[in-house]
Amino acid sequence: MSFTIGDCIIGREHKPFIIAELSGNHNQSLERALKIVEAAAAAGAHAIKLQTYTADTMTLDVPDGDFFISDEKSLWKGRSLYELYQEAYTPWEWHEPIMKRANELGMLCFSTPFDASSVDFLESMNVPAYKIASFENADLPLIRKVAATGKPMIISTGMATLAELDETVRTIREAECEQFVLLKCTSTYPSSPENSNVLTIPHMRQLFNCEVGLSDHTMGIGGAVAAVAHGATVIEKHFTLSRSDGGVDSAFSLEPEEMRQLVIETERAWQSLGAVTYGPTEAEQPSMKFRRSLYIAKDMQAGEALTHDTMRIVRPGMGLEPKYYTVLLGRKVSCDVKKGTAVDWEIIE
Repeated sequence: MSFTIGDCIIGREHKPFIIAELSGNHNQSLERALKIVEAAAAAGAHAIKLQTYTADTMTLDVPDGDFFISDEKSLWKGRSLYELYQEAYTPWEWHEPIMKRANELGMLCFSTPFDASSVDFLESMNVPAYKIASFENADLPLIRKVAATGKPMIISTGMATLAELDETVRTIREAECEQFVLLKCTSTYPSSPENSNVLTIPHMRQLFNCEVGLSDHTMGIGGAVAAVAHGATVIEKHFTLSRSDGGVDSAFSLEPEEMRQLVIETERAWQSLGAVTYGPTEAEQPSMKFRRSLYIAKDMQAGEALTHDTMRIVRPGMGLEPKYYTVLLGRKVSCDVKKGTAVDWEIIE
């Protein structure tokens, strides 16, 4: 199931692929967007991801009714959808300088298209991959068009039922695309750890026979580390220079030091998986000598019986194993032995 995006290999035999999501955290400043790219590269992220749309391709310019956000729990309460997308969108003319800067810093750059026109635009930019947002994972015409490009796909699964995901995956495979990743995602902003359900990740891998990962909107990095422990090979997190700078997605975005820790700790989690194994590893062999074993605790003469006073279970581990302690009590030594002698069968009558 492993495949490559650019020069990065996506698969369980390789460290997690970390995507820093720029989203609307540029706050309508190209200079800030480029600084975010630079900070993501310095933190060790493997890719920076954009979103390609305009307010007009996303919604209608209607300031009320269904197009007005009135949910008291929403970060964007009191805004119209059109107004929100006008603020959050990344101007299309910025894509080239952002992608160029990312590539100069050794980082991949790709985007989330939201309609056919954005796919055509991104194809003209020769992006190395495509991301499908949770809110578009049931848009089969869009899925079909992206899959037809032959580029790798990363699909967030937020809100999708199992039946919907099956349709999405079938659509991708009908276009002869096998290079795709399903990202477990909870489409709340921010998400709570309790709603993350990372145990879905191994189930998705088994069910759809594809690479899996996590698009994470929780605070911190704990969810991402847990996801890697359950087989995630891709982690996506929103990223900003500082949450205090504001921005449409800043409240649930990682800052540079947090992103650096995400890269480090998810790689450590991946490294720690190893294989099912018992017994001392090669690295543990030198530590074996610090186990407990049987030692003579007092000077003894030949023919003297071993007792609780003359034989003890202590460190280091050069003598017989502690399991022989009760077997040897009452047995006699075959020769004179000094305190500190490791017990072995040669000194037992």
